Amino acid sequence: MNQLSPSSPPRIVPTDPYASRDRGHNEGHGRRLTQAFEALEAFPVMAESRNRILRLFEDGVPPVHEVVGAIEGDVALAIAVLRLANQVDGPHRGHVDSATRGVDALSPQTILAIVSRARTYDFFERTPVWQGIPERFRLHGIATQRAADRIARELDFGQRDQLMLGALLHDIGKLVLVHAYPGYPRQVHGDARTPEERILAERRELGVDHALVGGVLARRWGLPRSIAAVIEGHHADEVADATAIVRLADMLAHYLLGAAVSPNELLKVSRSTGLSPAQLRTVMYDLPMPAVSERPRLIEPSPMSSREVDVLRKLAKGMVYKQIAGEMGLSTSTVRTHLHNVYKKLGAMDRAQAVLIATERGWI
Repeated sequence: MNQLSPSSPPRIVPTDPYASRDRGHNEGHGRRLTQAFEALEAFPVMAESRNRILRLFEDGVPPVHEVVGAIEGDVALAIAVLRLANQVDGPHRGHVDSATRGVDALSPQTILAIVSRARTYDFFERTPVWQGIPERFRLHGIATQRAADRIARELDFGQRDQLMLGALLHDIGKLVLVHAYPGYPRQVHGDARTPEERILAERRELGVDHALVGGVLARRWGLPRSIAAVIEGHHADEVADATAIVRLADMLAHYLLGAAVSPNELLKVSRSTGLSPAQLRTVMYDLPMPAVSERPRLIEPSPMSSREVDVLRKLAKGMVYKQIAGEMGLSTSTVRTHLHNVYKKLGAMDRAQAVLIATERGWI
């Protein structure tokens, strides 16, 4: 497989009489991808996304969670906010990996300006350039988001905000390939039916796949490594954590939209996330139903460290200091110190109030 980078197309060193021909083909391949990267600078925001955000600002600055929800529902808008937020000077520069952190890094006026100046796409006013691509791409991204969030709730996975953007953007490499190769996806995929068969067809026909190309694009845009890693790895064989969840969610999104998926692959990827077969069946049964959140999503950055969150979660399960210390390999005094810091950061008087505040805000 060719390894791509944003700045240099792949090259083949001549070692036989046919190598110069291969090199020319490979360089042309690189130019196609570079031109496609540049074309995606103009990827449009959905007209309805723009209109909804404009309406949110009609009566002043809207609640953060409403702005976050609008950003998470639109590919181009999420990309624009993430790219700009990761350029802002400060401790989080290059590490803004969620819409919540993006809104926190940028002023409300900046979000409004991004939306007001954005190119838009409307399903009922199609243009020759995009045709129905933005709408179809959004539908699969939102379906993957929904599946990822349901999996995360089943696993009690903490980083749900970050997961939403990884799920929404996981297939951005497909947008590159659509621009680079007029026959993509139908001619390239041919008779391939499942996601696994299609990724193999891409590697065979193009020498690259949309996951690899998407990872290159994410890095070119300056998105955080955590997001780029999910995009690049969501079809890899050995995956874990957020990448495994997005891979499983991608498969479930195809299932939800009536496309073919392999039962064996579903079980295999489900195991890599930590879901049991029984839990997978529950998730698959629930997905077509209206989404009901078991606890609120994170709508502002948590003031707690990851270790403090872990300690508080165990406290919320009814564990005492000694049990928490034993399970985490800490001393009892260290656990007590962590919880003292948690109470101070949350403005809580005791453990019950700390658990309540953190639960209500989606931090545990």
